[in-house]
Amino acid sequence: MRPTAEAFLPLSDAAVRAVSGPHSRHAALIEDAFKVLMETPGGGVRVRGDAGGREKARRAVTLIARRIETGAGVDESDVRAAIAAAASGEAASAPGQALPVGRRGVIAPKTAAQARYLESLSRYDLVFGAGPAGTGKTFIAVAYGAALLMKGEVERLIVTRPAVEAGERLGFLPGDLNEKVDPYLAPIWEALGDIMGAEALRRRRERGEIEVAPIAFMRGRTLSHAFIIVDEAQNTSRLQMKMVLTRLGEGSRMAVTGDPTQVDLLNPRDSGLSHALKILEGVEGVAVARFTAADVVRHPMVERIVKAYDADAAAKAP
Repeated sequence: MRPTAEAFLPLSDAAVRAVSGPHSRHAALIEDAFKVLMETPGGGVRVRGDAGGREKARRAVTLIARRIETGAGVDESDVRAAIAAAASGEAASAPGQALPVGRRGVIAPKTAAQARYLESLSRYDLVFGAGPAGTGKTFIAVAYGAALLMKGEVERLIVTRPAVEAGERLGFLPGDLNEKVDPYLAPIWEALGDIMGAEALRRRRERGEIEVAPIAFMRGRTLSHAFIIVDEAQNTSRLQMKMVLTRLGEGSRMAVTGDPTQVDLLNPRDSGLSHALKILEGVEGVAVARFTAADVVRHPMVERIVKAYDADAAAKAP
């Protein structure tokens, strides 16, 4: 039998509470993952178990504590991300920059991939975030853009996405323009409301500082002094992608997000995202951040679903 020993990790009271979690749920997740026992006797966390389990648990606890130090909150998705990073050995690195935004207070990256993505957003004029659902591609981009807007570094936040359901056939939908496009743009409004708060969002929307619109409404415009997000970009055609990328004006930056494996176009080979990734990666001023199923930060079931679909696609590949 391998020897069992213990280690004590001194932490602030706030970090101890975050590591323990509601009804000790966070500690239970770490214990189950690394086969250790955890106690919070005061002033820190005591971890009992074999050397390998203790070290991985220490890494996970350290990541959680670092999130607290940035001012960010900690929920179960953060704990699962810390566990995954600890298991892979990535937990020794800092969690990356945090974004002070609206009612959420501070938003910090949950995974190493998110941290690299956020770093790219701060350094490059055009950033592609490509990967499966639930990896935070759009949420991080929206949070970054909202932070720039609230700091006055840009004058507008513009979010656009293709209105695709067997093509952009908005004319067949009932109602006026807003009623036609709102079903497609609801996820963006929800993210903005979650980040900024409903009242702040309403005020900035009325002042024209925040705009959410379908891709088709970008044609013929020059978007200056703005942060632009192109969401669900896998459903743009090649012509639409070229059109929206060339809307960049003076003082503007752009984030393009999407999942190249989830194309809803009638001709998937016409996807503007896959084409742009192929021809623009390596171009000066362009960065590509890639996410995998391991970066999913939604319900843990989402990661398992994504992996199952990826395995099925790999099995059918020639």
